[in-house]
Amino acid sequence: MYEKSMATQQLLRHLPGVDTLLLEMETLKEWTDAPHSLKARIIREVLEEKRRDVLENRIQDAKDLAAAILIPRITEKLERAVSPNLQRTINATGVVVHTNLGRSLLAGEALERIMAVASHYSNLEFSLESGKRGLRYTAVSSLLTEITGAEAAMVVNNNAAAVLLCLDTLTKGREAIVSRGELVEIGGSFRIPDVMAKSGAILKEVGTTNRTHLKDYEEAIGENTGLLLKVHTSNFQIMGFTASVSMDQLATLGRKHGIPVMDDLGSGTFVDFSPFGLSKEPTVQESLKAGADIVTFSGDKLLGGPQAGIIVGRKEWIEKIRSNPLTRALRIDKLTLAALEGTLRLYRDPEKAMASIPTLRMLTMDESLCTEKATTLHKKLMALGLQGFDMEVLPSTARAGGGSLPTQDLPSRCISIKSRDVSAASMERQFRNFQPPIIGRVESDAFLMDVRTLQQGEEDIIVTAFSTLFCPEPLLPCIKKEKP
Repeated sequence: MYEKSMATQQLLRHLPGVDTLLLEMETLKEWTDAPHSLKARIIREVLEEKRRDVLENRIQDAKDLAAAILIPRITEKLERAVSPNLQRTINATGVVVHTNLGRSLLAGEALERIMAVASHYSNLEFSLESGKRGLRYTAVSSLLTEITGAEAAMVVNNNAAAVLLCLDTLTKGREAIVSRGELVEIGGSFRIPDVMAKSGAILKEVGTTNRTHLKDYEEAIGENTGLLLKVHTSNFQIMGFTASVSMDQLATLGRKHGIPVMDDLGSGTFVDFSPFGLSKEPTVQESLKAGADIVTFSGDKLLGGPQAGIIVGRKEWIEKIRSNPLTRALRIDKLTLAALEGTLRLYRDPEKAMASIPTLRMLTMDESLCTEKATTLHKKLMALGLQGFDMEVLPSTARAGGGSLPTQDLPSRCISIKSRDVSAASMERQFRNFQPPIIGRVESDAFLMDVRTLQQGEEDIIVTAFSTLFCPEPLLPCIKKEKP
């Protein structure tokens, strides 16, 4: 035991010092650009890793502790440390509004508005007409009322916040009547009953999971009823023996008893997708026309803008909601506001909106265009002459994602790649670690890339990734030489 301890101590003496490694690595470009404190920290971390390896008998040769062996590991960790944590990715999953990959992509007009507002002062809360303090909602409220036909509008940071704010304002300490079949759970395990409880509203469930009738609401109305709430089940659908109450029926009942009616549309959309062969989703305009006093919905997802919670409806209720102290805690920042304004302006021209907003463009993309994109990418990949790879264009089913259009299949095309030398799981991992990361999916021992969610120019990045990862000489054809 004593001899083993002495051998370990002798081995540890071969570890170079921090200063020695700092000096040796000063000539590396990526190293000299990093702050000194970060350099020292990375070196200490790597030295500690090697020290543990020695103590746990994973290293027994002094050659494995040489500076030449340590430097690549230090450089790798440094590159990772200086790279942004929030990175651009290439979405080849076929899920259009991919929550984990950032949901909706912004239109060029929205990005232009962000740049203009971010790099200069703005009239965020300043009225250019009066020269006095103004409301930040002014930038988008007129656009929202113009597009939806609502009397008034305001915006907070997401739709859960919009629901929370409305319930806190209208039903704190009072009952909100809602169908059992509409008590949905949204992303991150947040549930409508939990949001209601946090707002101080008293949940009063009516009907059953699959069937709720107008009489259920009417019989539940009492002296303490503050709101009739309808929640659109945008992330699931109950099929079969079902019944629900329409918004116009609920609005009529609300007016009869002098109770406001709120419609939480969740995803929310200004566009009727049915002419494009997609499932019919209730639009914000339809809900307001049916008589809803308050309508809440998301700014991203099907709307294709930035994350925001939009509240539109009757002026008297919007003013009460706006004056709630919670509004300040839930308000959106100027960059989100700029992006939302840029997006909303596109909706003045529906055709331009469909062509310019990436989410709408991908959702309504014709299957023939998916075939064309997949065929082009397949030809480019085949031109690399990758040996041992079997690549083909296959039919694929894309999804709207983001808790929207839950039963809607989007016919698409994907590139299926199999290899006799590289497993599908290994391919997935290597592409995920490429720069920029390429996110696909694995099915039936094949790595799949759906082209519906690929943006312009990303096909070439995928070709470069294949060439870099699997060709002996990056960017050169990998054609196997014939034996003489």
